[in-house]
Formats: sequence, structure tokens, C-alpha cells
Amino acid sequence: MKFSTQEEYGVRCLLQIARAGEGEALTIPEISQAEGLSEATVGKLLRLLRIGGFILSERGRDGGYTLARDPSEIVLGNVLAALGDRIIGDDFCEKHSGVKNFCVHTIDCTVFSLWERVQSAVDEILFSTTLRDLLPGRSPATVEVTGVSGHR
Repeated sequence: MKFSTQEEYGVRCLLQIARAGEGEALTIPEISQAEGLSEATVGKLLRLLRIGGFILSERGRDGGYTLARDPSEIVLGNVLAALGDRIIGDDFCEKHSGVKNFCVHTIDCTVFSLWERVQSAVDEILFSTTLRDLLPGRSPATVEVTGVSGHR
């Protein structure tokens, strides 16, 4: 399983804004410079984060991007959902049907149940982690997920 570049970069951009502090706005060039990303990429990611309701944008000389709410209220699972896709989407079986129009394993699909368990474990960690948990000075807590140890 991999997280997409868009998800990784999007979370990094959101963290830059959170690190700036309450009321401090960052511009696309500032975030681009800090993260080593192109301004076009940062602009695209910030658009998705704004549409998702995680950041606000202000035009003008003193404008830029700020968090839409406190970092403790921004759940990482929701951020990643706005930036990308889940492991198992509603169209999972249709996407993986091979050359047929329907999946040949519609009854007793053991592979699908595996991906559902993986999605559940990932969701348990991501939906219990807030942006505040990722900020410097916070010690990551360990989360037990059905016998698997992860960090939040």
C-alpha cells in the first residue's frame, strides 16, 4: 500500500500552514520554498485543502492561507480523503473486474475482505490522529490496531 504524492505533499503543505501559527498567513511562494515544491503543485494542493474546508484563503497584500479551524479539530483521515482515494472505494470491484464487466468473485471474495481489514486498520489510526498530533513538540501516541502497533 502506498500513499500518493498528492497526499504526502498536501499534508506537508497543511503542516506548514499550521506551523505558521494562529492568524499568520502563508503564501503559495512561501510554502513552495519551504517544501521544495513547484508553485503550481502547491496551488493545486491548497485548492483541494480549501475546498475540503481545512484552510481559508485571503487575497491582497496581507493575504495568504490560514487554517480554517484549530489543528486539534483537523482529522488526518479527512484530510487524506480530500486529497486522494481510499484503499477500497465504492467502485473497488468494478475497477478490478479484469476484462469482464463484473467481478468473477462476487461470492466469497477473500481478497476483498483482506482489503476491508487493511482499510479498517488504516482508518482507525488516521481518524484518531489530528493535525495537532503532527506538530513539533508533540510526542506521537501509540495506537493498538488488532494486534498491529502503529503511531499516531
